[in-house]
Amino acid sequence: MTPGARIAAAIEILDHIQSGQPAEQALTRWARGSRFAGSGDRAAIRDYVYDALRHWRSDACRGGGVTGRARMIGRLRAQEADLAALFNGVGHAPSALSDAENTGGVPEAEGDIWDMPDWLIAVFKASLGAQAKGTALALTGRAPVTVRVNTTKADVTTAQAQLLSEGVETMPNPRADTALTVTAGPRRLRNAASYLNGLVELQDAASQAAIAGIDGAGTALDFCAGGGGKALALAAAGWHVTAHDTDPARMRDLPARALRGGHHIALYAPDDIANAGQFDLVLCDAPCSGSGTWRRTPEAKWALTQDRLDALIELQAQVLEAAISHVAEGGRLVYATCSLLQGENEGQVDAFLAAHSGWRVTQVQHWPVDTWGDGFFAAHLARN
Repeated sequence: MTPGARIAAAIEILDHIQSGQPAEQALTRWARGSRFAGSGDRAAIRDYVYDALRHWRSDACRGGGVTGRARMIGRLRAQEADLAALFNGVGHAPSALSDAENTGGVPEAEGDIWDMPDWLIAVFKASLGAQAKGTALALTGRAPVTVRVNTTKADVTTAQAQLLSEGVETMPNPRADTALTVTAGPRRLRNAASYLNGLVELQDAASQAAIAGIDGAGTALDFCAGGGGKALALAAAGWHVTAHDTDPARMRDLPARALRGGHHIALYAPDDIANAGQFDLVLCDAPCSGSGTWRRTPEAKWALTQDRLDALIELQAQVLEAAISHVAEGGRLVYATCSLLQGENEGQVDAFLAAHSGWRVTQVQHWPVDTWGDGFFAAHLARN
């Protein structure tokens, strides 16, 4: 596909998203109906679409409208691309810009500059203070691709060399000793022997750092396991891990991933978790807004409402309450989110402590949104 044809495809997909279709669904449907597109075309179009989602408001300002075409004009204008060369109507390229389209706007309102719903700006300011604007702008960039080295199979140096031989270049990530940031060849990773044989797992460096911050070993329950990345990291660190999730389907790939990594992880469905007993460590990586990961899931930023946030905060309190019975005498409860919002983090911990006088905080950790990883929060709780 020509560069112009890729732009036209991105415009079509953005129009479907604007009409309410989820981004992944829109991308998949386009790909299925466009068998002529190669893997490089699909990757480039995906990048255009997700960059536009990250800059949903500012691109509309720069492009002078909310259509897919206007937003792509705004995106390319922000990148200082040659619009005349891409919008020329040749072949499958979009038609030339009109006189009105040739006059770009400038984001002026705070929500347009921050690329954030207006109601969230006050929440961000209350949660992050002086770092609020910088964090909002950081969320408009692309997230790094990071892997966790499975140190039960190889050390970091060996893993890095193996990846390099497979066309995947990496560099050490300072957030965790096991973390490597991919600097070249990220799309080769999933077919690399290092990944297929469990030498490395895709995992953000903040998640790795949160697990690295849990010392000791023993029995551990990942109470909200999801796909199981933290359960695998705990197992690699020497814990005997049990995983649970209210939706067992989220854990369907975990047995294969554990086998690949050389780990044994017991799985418990909701109906069975009451029989799982107690553990030295209970990890609650609770459902949350995911605000620390909005570079990866920009749609979630625009879908979040105050009512949805309130419901998540209520759910998090319920998760913590349910987890208490699984903490053994002398054990620890670690509450974590990939959120930046105070109500989901310190506010949740404060509410827990107010309701349970027999507990105390022993450690609190924050990770910002930056070039090394996502935003993340973890609080370690212990009985008095």
